[in-house]
Amino acid sequence: MATANSRELIARRAEKEIADGDYVNLGIGMPTLVANYISPDKTVVLQSENGLLGIGPYPKESEVDPDLINAGKETVTASTGAAYFDSAESFAMIRGGHIDVAILGGMEVSEKGDLANWMIPGKVIKGMGGAMDLVHGAKKIIVIMDHVSKKGEPKIKKTCDLPLTGKQVVDKIITERGLIEVTPDGLVLKEVFEGYTVQDILDATEAELTIDVKE
Repeated sequence: MATANSRELIARRAEKEIADGDYVNLGIGMPTLVANYISPDKTVVLQSENGLLGIGPYPKESEVDPDLINAGKETVTASTGAAYFDSAESFAMIRGGHIDVAILGGMEVSEKGDLANWMIPGKVIKGMGGAMDLVHGAKKIIVIMDHVSKKGEPKIKKTCDLPLTGKQVVDKIITERGLIEVTPDGLVLKEVFEGYTVQDILDATEAELTIDVKE
């Protein structure tokens, strides 16, 4: 399971998937950490589906404004030039293809890039949020998550067991162990992170992986 340090590693690696000038939506949970690591060399606009364009880093204690929150109801900061709007406009941005990258959490990802990240049958949920719109509206979908569940079971599977958020929507998966690309020919392991080996990842992944790791 990802530790605080590995969550930071994942967030920092995910930031590298963002290009200068991108409009980016960060999902609830670990993805919101990415806001803390946006390179000062990039101009990136972070969007939240509850109606904020221009999210800044997490606030310091002296900066906390309880009325300024993201879609996960966490307090955030607003960058210079930020704009506020209603949910209808926010989802129009998403559905209209104006979001370049969405970085989302995941419960399961299949070898075809299917994503399950919104509910576990029998568990109480607050709502599906904007994930189903984001996976179809954003141009690039990055999933960041623990490589295995709390029970140690693979979360990158041949097929998802949980209800899907979207079919064949994921472009890349980043875990504490490595980076995997979703291609038309299946999943390709591209990077192995410090402390792990290719075999560690193969042993913890149910789906077939093609190995293309540069030394």
